[in-house]
Amino acid sequence: MVYKAKSSSRHTSKQSKPSHRKSTKPKVAPEDVKIVLFNKPFDVLCQFTDDQNRETLAQYVKEKDVYAAGRLDRDSEGLLLLTNCGKLQHTLTDPSKKTDKTYWVQVEGVPEQKSLDALCSGVELKDGLTRPAKVKIIAEPNIWPRNPPIRERANIPTTWLSVTINEGKNRQVRRMTAHIGHPTLRLIRYKIGKYSLDGLENGQYKVISRR
Repeated sequence: MVYKAKSSSRHTSKQSKPSHRKSTKPKVAPEDVKIVLFNKPFDVLCQFTDDQNRETLAQYVKEKDVYAAGRLDRDSEGLLLLTNCGKLQHTLTDPSKKTDKTYWVQVEGVPEQKSLDALCSGVELKDGLTRPAKVKIIAEPNIWPRNPPIRERANIPTTWLSVTINEGKNRQVRRMTAHIGHPTLRLIRYKIGKYSLDGLENGQYKVISRR
């Protein structure tokens, strides 16, 4: 049996056609672009809400309608950029734009130069070959103490590296140092493009102009 919809004499007007207009977020005028630089502490989530009562951005960043341009793992520290500008967000996170991101990385042991050269050339991870990176040994940065402190093994030295990459594979820097046999003990993002941690205390943020 075939059921047909009954016609009604009460409703003779034509049904309106659904709108096919594409909904887009309103563009932000250049003078209204807001950029927030936040020095994220260890163990803080890069989101404003959490159903497990863990620390989030809401405990630190009081600016409204800003969103993170990229992520920083909960167990990583340092620079997180938030903005209300979708275009800037896309520019900083799109791998094709090749925005440099510099990390200060404390690793276990002392890497040999050939291992650093391998990272500079690109190493094969489970999700593919990494792009060439800039990697060098640096002196220990003048930074805040981590809470809780890292776990160091007795009689095994540690080394600080500066690692600059322009892609964003999941936990990429940690996997890169593990690949050469030197696990990451502490990871701090120092710079995203032209924006850096300079003058910003851990747990603090500042609002800057795009210009």
